[in-house]
Amino acid sequence: MAKEKTTYACNECGGTSPKWLGKCPHCGAWNTLIESVAESTAPAKNRFASLAKTAEVTLLSDIDATDVQRTPTGHDELDRVLGGGIVEGGVVLIGGDPGIGKSTLLLQALDSLQRAGLKTLYVTGEESGAQVALRSRRLGLEGSQVSVLAEIQLEKMLATLDATRPAIAVIDSIQTVYSEQLTSAPGSVAQVRECAAHLTRAAKASGTAIVLVGHVTKEGALAGPRVLEHMVDTVLYFEGDTHSSFRLIRAIKNRFGAVNEIGVFAMTERGLKGVSNPSAIFLSQHSEPVPGSCVMVTLEGTRPMLVEIQALVDSGGPSPRRLSVGLDRDRLAMLLAVLHRHAGVACMDQDVFVNAVGGVRISEPAADLAVMLAITSSLRGKALPKGFIAFGEVGLAGEVRPAPRGQERLKEAAKLGFSVAVVPKANAPKKNDKAFEGLTIHPVERIEEAMNLVRGL
Repeated sequence: MAKEKTTYACNECGGTSPKWLGKCPHCGAWNTLIESVAESTAPAKNRFASLAKTAEVTLLSDIDATDVQRTPTGHDELDRVLGGGIVEGGVVLIGGDPGIGKSTLLLQALDSLQRAGLKTLYVTGEESGAQVALRSRRLGLEGSQVSVLAEIQLEKMLATLDATRPAIAVIDSIQTVYSEQLTSAPGSVAQVRECAAHLTRAAKASGTAIVLVGHVTKEGALAGPRVLEHMVDTVLYFEGDTHSSFRLIRAIKNRFGAVNEIGVFAMTERGLKGVSNPSAIFLSQHSEPVPGSCVMVTLEGTRPMLVEIQALVDSGGPSPRRLSVGLDRDRLAMLLAVLHRHAGVACMDQDVFVNAVGGVRISEPAADLAVMLAITSSLRGKALPKGFIAFGEVGLAGEVRPAPRGQERLKEAAKLGFSVAVVPKANAPKKNDKAFEGLTIHPVERIEEAMNLVRGL
């Protein structure tokens, strides 16, 4: 293939230069010139022409709406995050910290798909074929028929995809791939963008589902241009504490399913295993109720999950500390002010520490009521009753606001054997439902009402 000419275009003004310069000659901005393929003057076919299908203007009501066909990966938690399974021609980008288990999970998923009779391809740019084989033996994938290609050149990958036509291909990782059309190093902005565009085009044209593994930066964002996340159909983030055996996969973008879905995995000697009841991880095993502990139901995508909120209130010095782990620190300061003003519980001279057990991060305001009850419980030294649960948003005026999809939260709590619930009035069930059997629900409208109610329990 003849090597195409490259130019350098400015991010700021769009001006071009035949070679790289530190300063743009057109607008004077520094470090804004990025390599790109020069457009040919010859009337040759554009390399993205196959994406531009000929179509006529059609009324939305006349278009036939059909659900996309999904192929389960054999891992329920991964299927949940993907929205039900792999979609034909879909492009998935999965990012995460080094060593968290991205390659391990994808190798397990490919093996399950291959055993279901699908043609699979694993392209590795970071390891040799022998290293991949060694990992598969360690995971117990004996006699696996997954095709492995150790390659980093894009054109050879595309030729292999065209020749073998697999149902699903994994590119591990997109930052190691380079195209001959560009002179920049693999992992540069231009290479990542160009290679991802070519692979996306190949997926849409052939119907092969492609999974791209992406590196992350020090801050935890996906490395490379942000346009990478716009190109693909699904973006998944692999999260997890290196000190814990549990891993979370979170969907940030999904054109074929719900976003903010999470899948929970446990890292074992034989690879990653799905955790069907993640609430068990995030609940501490107290034999008897202890002061400063309150359980709440949080929603992660469509899944209700029980999380224990712990608070410790201790006598502080002249400048008391406010520290929260897994919850918003600014919101904690606001809740302490509401607690003092509307419920008469003062913590001005106390150190207040709040923690969401199990390393989970809670960003929704439905945790407010549970945080306030845990703080009060710790301050008074009185434990909340056994089987107690609470959720709800608390406003600055002291009102308890409803949390979204409260009925589902209550059903999850009843299913796991909780007996007492303090919830916002708007979330209380309207009629006697068998799903809430054994759960006594106390609806409250204001924070002081909730405090008085809990004192009497």
